[in-house]
Amino acid sequence: MKSIMRLLSSIPHCIRSTILQQQFNRVGRVEHGSVALPGIIRSGSIGGPDTFNVGTMPSAQQQITTGQMHRGHMPPLSLAQQALMGTINSSMQAVQQAQADLGHVDNLPPLGHDLASRVWVQNKVDESKHEIHSQVDAITAGTASVVNLTAGEPTETDYTAVGCAITTISSNLTEMSKGVKLLAALMDDEVGSGHKLMGAARMLAGAVSDLLRSVEPAAAEPRQTVLTAAGSIGQASGDLLRHMGEGETDEKFQDTLMNLAKAVANAAAMLVLKAKNVAQVAEDTILQNRVIAAATQCALSTSQLVACTKVVSPTISSPVCQEQLVEAGKLVDRSVETCVKACRSASDDGELLKQVGAAAGVVSQALSDLLQHVRHYASCGEPIGRYDQATDTIMNVTENIFTSMGDAGEMVRQARVLAQATSDLVNAMRSDAEAEVDVDNSKKLLAAAKLLADATARMVEAAKGAAAYPENEDQQQRLREAAEGLRVATNAAAQNAIKKKLVNRLEIAAKQAAAAATQTIAAAQNAAASNKNTVSHQQLVHSCKAVADSIPQLVQGMRSSQAQPEELGAQLVLIMASQSFLQPGSKMVTSAKSAVPTVADQAAAMQLGQCAKNLATCLAELRTATQKAHEACGPLEIDSALKTVQTLKSELQDAKMSVIDGQLKPLPGETLERCAQDLGSTSKAVGSSMAQLLTCAAQGNEHYTGVAARETAQALRTLAQAARGVAASTKEPQAAAAMLDSAQCVMEGSAMLIHEAHQALVHPGDAESQQRLAQVAKAVSHSLNNCVNCLPGQKDVDMALRSIGEASKKLLVDILPPCSKTFQEAQTDLNHTAAELNHSAGEVVHSSRGTSSQLAAASGKFSQDFDEFLDAGIEMAGHTQEDQIQVIGNLKNISMASSKLLLAAKSLSVDPGAANAKNLLAVAARAVTESINQLITLCTQQAAGQKECDNALRELEAVRGLLDNPNEPVNELSYFRLFFVHVSLPQVLGESMAGISQHCKTGDVVAFGESVGVASKALCGLTEAAGQASYLVGVSDPNSQSGHEGLVDPIQFARAHQAIQMACQNLVDPASSPSQVLSAATIVAKHTSALCNACRLASSKTSNPVARRQFVQSAKEVANTTANLVKTIKALDGDFSEENRNRCRIATTPLLEAVENLSTFANNPEFASIPAQISNEGSAAQEPIVRSARSMLDSSTYLLETARSLVLNPKDPPTWSILAGHSRTVSDSIKSLITSIRDKAPGQRECDYSIDNINKCIRDIEQASLAAVGQTLPCRDDISMEALQEQLTSSVQEIGHLIDPVSTAARGEAAQLGHKVTQLASYFDPLIVASVGLASKLQDHQQQMTILDQTKTLSESALQMLYAAKEGGGNPKASHTHDAISEAAQLMKEAVDDIMVTLNEAASEVGMVGGMVESILDEGTPPEPEGSFVDYQTTMVKFSKAIAITAQEMMTKSVTCPEELGGLASQVTVDYGQLAHQGRLAAATAEPEEVGFQIRTRVQELGHGCIYLVQKAGALQLSPTDSFSKRELIECARAVTEKVSLVLSALQAGNKGTQACITAASAVSGIIADLDTTIMFASAGTLNPENEESFADHRESILKTAKALVEDTKLLVAGAASSQEKLAHAAQSSAKTITQLTEVVKLGATSMGSEDPETQVVLINAVRDVAKALAELIGATKCAAGKPADDPSMYQLKSAAKVMVTNVTSLLKTVKAVEDEATRGTRALEATIECIKQELTVFQSKDVPDKSTTPEEFIRMTKGITIATAKAVAAGNSAQQEDVIATANLSRKAISDMLTTCKQAAHHPEVGEELRSRALQYGSECTNGYINLLEQVLQVRMRQKQHVLEICFCVCSLSVFITALPMCCVKTSALT
Repeated sequence: MKSIMRLLSSIPHCIRSTILQQQFNRVGRVEHGSVALPGIIRSGSIGGPDTFNVGTMPSAQQQITTGQMHRGHMPPLSLAQQALMGTINSSMQAVQQAQADLGHVDNLPPLGHDLASRVWVQNKVDESKHEIHSQVDAITAGTASVVNLTAGEPTETDYTAVGCAITTISSNLTEMSKGVKLLAALMDDEVGSGHKLMGAARMLAGAVSDLLRSVEPAAAEPRQTVLTAAGSIGQASGDLLRHMGEGETDEKFQDTLMNLAKAVANAAAMLVLKAKNVAQVAEDTILQNRVIAAATQCALSTSQLVACTKVVSPTISSPVCQEQLVEAGKLVDRSVETCVKACRSASDDGELLKQVGAAAGVVSQALSDLLQHVRHYASCGEPIGRYDQATDTIMNVTENIFTSMGDAGEMVRQARVLAQATSDLVNAMRSDAEAEVDVDNSKKLLAAAKLLADATARMVEAAKGAAAYPENEDQQQRLREAAEGLRVATNAAAQNAIKKKLVNRLEIAAKQAAAAATQTIAAAQNAAASNKNTVSHQQLVHSCKAVADSIPQLVQGMRSSQAQPEELGAQLVLIMASQSFLQPGSKMVTSAKSAVPTVADQAAAMQLGQCAKNLATCLAELRTATQKAHEACGPLEIDSALKTVQTLKSELQDAKMSVIDGQLKPLPGETLERCAQDLGSTSKAVGSSMAQLLTCAAQGNEHYTGVAARETAQALRTLAQAARGVAASTKEPQAAAAMLDSAQCVMEGSAMLIHEAHQALVHPGDAESQQRLAQVAKAVSHSLNNCVNCLPGQKDVDMALRSIGEASKKLLVDILPPCSKTFQEAQTDLNHTAAELNHSAGEVVHSSRGTSSQLAAASGKFSQDFDEFLDAGIEMAGHTQEDQIQVIGNLKNISMASSKLLLAAKSLSVDPGAANAKNLLAVAARAVTESINQLITLCTQQAAGQKECDNALRELEAVRGLLDNPNEPVNELSYFRLFFVHVSLPQVLGESMAGISQHCKTGDVVAFGESVGVASKALCGLTEAAGQASYLVGVSDPNSQSGHEGLVDPIQFARAHQAIQMACQNLVDPASSPSQVLSAATIVAKHTSALCNACRLASSKTSNPVARRQFVQSAKEVANTTANLVKTIKALDGDFSEENRNRCRIATTPLLEAVENLSTFANNPEFASIPAQISNEGSAAQEPIVRSARSMLDSSTYLLETARSLVLNPKDPPTWSILAGHSRTVSDSIKSLITSIRDKAPGQRECDYSIDNINKCIRDIEQASLAAVGQTLPCRDDISMEALQEQLTSSVQEIGHLIDPVSTAARGEAAQLGHKVTQLASYFDPLIVASVGLASKLQDHQQQMTILDQTKTLSESALQMLYAAKEGGGNPKASHTHDAISEAAQLMKEAVDDIMVTLNEAASEVGMVGGMVESILDEGTPPEPEGSFVDYQTTMVKFSKAIAITAQEMMTKSVTCPEELGGLASQVTVDYGQLAHQGRLAAATAEPEEVGFQIRTRVQELGHGCIYLVQKAGALQLSPTDSFSKRELIECARAVTEKVSLVLSALQAGNKGTQACITAASAVSGIIADLDTTIMFASAGTLNPENEESFADHRESILKTAKALVEDTKLLVAGAASSQEKLAHAAQSSAKTITQLTEVVKLGATSMGSEDPETQVVLINAVRDVAKALAELIGATKCAAGKPADDPSMYQLKSAAKVMVTNVTSLLKTVKAVEDEATRGTRALEATIECIKQELTVFQSKDVPDKSTTPEEFIRMTKGITIATAKAVAAGNSAQQEDVIATANLSRKAISDMLTTCKQAAHHPEVGEELRSRALQYGSECTNGYINLLEQVLQVRMRQKQHVLEICFCVCSLSVFITALPMCCVKTSALT
């Protein structure tokens, strides 16, 4: 670089520019005032007159000042520069904060020395190193990007992109500082490594600060300052990574990189010198200055390249850093090209120009060496294996052989390449065997080499046979089979090398995905401050948290695999971590894209968008790499899971030893509450995965058993960590040891369970192994419960449960103890203890949400109160001899309800986040209250109406808790159903309250009690409805986070399980009556049916194949065991014998086990719903409803208490006054409640706000449109046009994604309506801003108006949608609004499509391909297959070939017309989207599953290739002269073509027969097109024979080949019902035969000479009819393949076969008629009539044509019928042979063309159904009329003269239809 500067300084002064600048002025505030000041005369000096000194001036001094130009003389900053200054200022603050944070390391709590603590420290170190490394990568890449982006003129700089790069640097520096502080604290600091690390981080922060100052637009620092600052960042980054121990290991690569960069600089210096020589001889000053500027720019771009190399050299392993270096190289290439052009235009000196060209060539070569060095970095790392290249070649070439079936020459050529590759591989293996020290390994290598050599020899022999007999299909098949055998042998011989390569690819993909995720999280945090959409921000935060939790596992898996490359377990851990990372990563990409349009900071939005795109690309690569690695590593999950569990057991044992030593410490972030919750929730996941493991093992499915074992091991890992955390946080050593012991028991049992599952796979169907498996599973379940019971507070609850159980044994005695109290005392005691027990139940509910000690105290008090209540109940039972059995039964019910209450409280305390756990607890508490009320009602004898009032008061107290914290749904009622409840129940309540008052007056005590009961039920119902309504109101607030429905409802499963248990108990109870047995059977059938339906729905909704299989299998087990039980119940119903009852008891056992296993599996937290989180605003919206409901309850309580006393003393006037007051309060509170619910209807307020917002947007866009019309729209210069296009595209896409959710919410999901409309409206502000900004930058006025008009249309359609949504309101019964909602949604979709088409076209024109890449990456929702594999296979072949053709065309256009690449890239994107969609369907329907997996993998690989191709097309379109981009595009196009062939081979493997049909149909289509061309030549009279031959020479060949085709037709029809191999053979044979037939017919027609062209056309038309019929037959055969005999496709096949035979017969007749001149005309007419009839059949079918035609084209086609009709009439009159033949040929073409265009025009999008029907009707009638006309001509030809009159009638009727058709078309044209 110094040499370049010296050369620049040596350029003569006469040709160097000079900058004159005034002296730096003082900057201050302007002062306002008058300059016309009055003069002032002052007195002289006090000391007398002044003296003057006389001297000489000093000599002139000259000074040259270089440096910063005074900003006062610079032009003002543009808006874009001002925005950049704002970004730099905020980034500078972030950097300063990071510098301050790096002053000290993190303070970590004391850590233990047990194994888990050491593992945690090591994992944290690895995670921190990875995060820091990825952040340093981003910082260096961002620095290089700043250098590249600021290289040009200020007016050409994309300041938005510069701001994005600066934001990337500062945000990553902020995150890096946190990681460095943690890593420094974790590192062993004995040698000061932590302090060195902190120092290096501070140096990096300082270097970043210097860079930010140097790039300030206002600073105008010299370019060298920027480059120097960038180089400092590179140096500081390298130092930081070295201190961290993460420096690039390949120093040789880095040295070579720098040397190559210096070589480029030296070559550029020579070019500058040569350019200087040209400048000196240039005569034109302008041209001379151009040479100087170009040489200067060349030198600067080269210095930038060197600077970028220094910056990214420490992190060159990062793809983003490599991209920036490549970009810097391309800038050099462009500057060199510009310099050469300037020299050529400035001088004609050939010698000098030759020197310049040679110097430029040296620069280009040096640059090419540098970039090639960068591109091949991956292969320059650690060697993957000696066999890598050979195995790659063998795999690729064998695929080529498979796809080249039918082309023997290509197969043989590929076989030669294959033989060479296998020879190289065999020699390498033998060489390794000779060098191997281990004898066994040497023998293995030699055996593998021999196996490979033998397979190669067989392949060579097969290739020789194919070369000798290229037409023999059997020889080709032998070669294919030999290639397959060679492929298998290669896999066996080089398996380790292949697997190593795939695992290495996965490691790289995992590293890049983790780095991309880290960058996206940093970008999301940076964008949070400027995100205006709360909902999108919350979604992004949650998705970022989920990904942040997944990154450590991915990093640990990657590091473990790298550290243990030969360890299969480590590789499986990486594969599992990668699979687990894909789903949260994809969700974060979606959330980030949704947030981008609403981020106000342009730089932050661009950073977030770029990071999201990069992450999406990395996830696609990770998904493919994971699939391939998993396929290669094999099904060894069970062994890996077993090893994992044993490791966990060792960690727990080590932790217990630390407990004994008192050294067990909690890890950072662990608390007792958090670990206890983790343990509780994880225990459910463990139970669910074990249930899954049992089912899969019982079925003998190794794959799914391995997956279940893997998931079990993962859940157990979390369980072990939580158990250790609880033990470490517990202060009592004994409790800690008990927790660890119980966890160890779980691990021991789980290891045994996995082992037994493995054994069950080894011995499938072995009853003994199945029994052992079930026993071990029960033991593990027991250990799991014990582990949960060790949690703090759980023991106390268990003690309370045991106490209740012990106390309840008093109810089992035959004789009750004697009474010790009077009846009155017993009754009073019962009432008192009932009140205490009811109060204690409320305390249990309250304490379950608190601490474990509170729950322990409440449960103890509850058990004590229950004991006292039970004693009082037994005492009362002694006094009630008549109802004693019922009293004891009620006491048992209370005991059961109390146990359920404690169990629900225990479950909630263990897992507070469980779905609806709080509601379950509330239901259990109410059950206790209701059972107490039943007992009190039965037992007590109080004054009239007293117990009814007491029961009512207890019921009201029980439901009061529903209003305490309404953040969970109370029931499943919708908001509008609730409103109906609130309207109907108050009427019931009003009547009952009036009854209470009336019955008090009349003294009707019984009616009074009934009214109280009715009022209580109404009040409880109103309270429930109020709680549900308040929940829905809170959830519907846009600031709240709506919950997500789970895969299953655990409550439904739990209730069904409980109901089935109780029903089965009643079934086997000897005291059950027949009616009770029947009722129990009904309950069992009802709930098992509901469970099976729930499983069916869950299996259809889940994307997890293992879970899907488990749900299906569980449903089968429940259904089968239920069916068996029903059989025994029927037998029992017929005969209630002890034997039948015993059979029934035995049959209940498997049912209960199946239901229990299903409930356990469904209890997996993964399947549970996500509860809503109500915001503060939502809670405020709930308050009016809750307040009114509480007021209603309070006043109702007072009213009942007053009525209770009033019924005893109805003559008390003051009490009546009090009752009336409470009644008014109740009425007022209910009115207030109804009003609040009506006013708070979800979504209405949000709809109004959104409507106002969009109306404002429409006004803004209208103002912009008016300004554009007047050419006064101000141009935005604060952002680039590309950034505006990105913003507009992302806004439109997000609006498009929300159309269906808004429509769905408006029709039936009121709680979601507010969220969706608010989210929709939030995207219109950025939409309008981006649209107006983009329009302001467009030069073309028409384009301006198009963008603005389409934006306005979208806004107006959205406004219509919101009005319709507001009217619908989410009410499913408001069906009158649903049509309007659907119509508005459709209009919005059309508006979105229109604007997206415009944006995509504009983007493709300028080379912006980001949207195309996103489209390729977007997999969308997996569709449900509706067709067969054959249907999808056909479409996939079509689109695959289209992609290959477009890729080839792109290769051509890259050289000839680069500006057309955008359109071609867009076509590739569209075709791949269709291919991917069909590919997912084909993979889902393919059999076996391996074929589906292969198709899916190949399509994904093709997608990656299409992405690279599209990206290179965009790059080349931006720089059409970039030679590097051209080479890259050509390479990518070739790769896409190869991957297309792989997709086709996968499809062929899926269904060989149907694939052969597709290939044959394609070949026949080509034959038909060739025949059409031949007909054209024959009609022109240019089809002449090459030698003297007659038709007779070819007649026999034609007849023989036609008969062979008939035989092939039979085989083809039979092949549809036979094997795929036979079908493939028949299809190939028929295609081959029709090819031969076509050739011999063409030769026969040619031999007739051009003297009789019409006869030639007749003959060729005949074979064309055969070919067309064969194409239809092949298509029908393909559709019918594998279908049953009664399938409709079979009837179509038979019909096609008949047409085929008819046309072959017609051909034979035509051949015979050719030599018989007398019958030629007759035969021609007969063939034409038959052909027209067949065309009419196709016309009348319901198939929609592929394309539509304009009505004008249709009108033109009808004119041909008029001409043909006239010709037919003339032929009928003349009856001449030539006229008849000409008529036949002309009629065939005219009618065929008319029918085709008629159907296409009728299906034009603008044509209505009525007009379409009329057009098709007239087309059919016209054709039938023409057929009649030809038949009459045929009769005339056969000498029947009386038919001349018939011809006249036919012509008259035909003319009517010919006239009607154009009139119909005119109407169609008017419509369009």
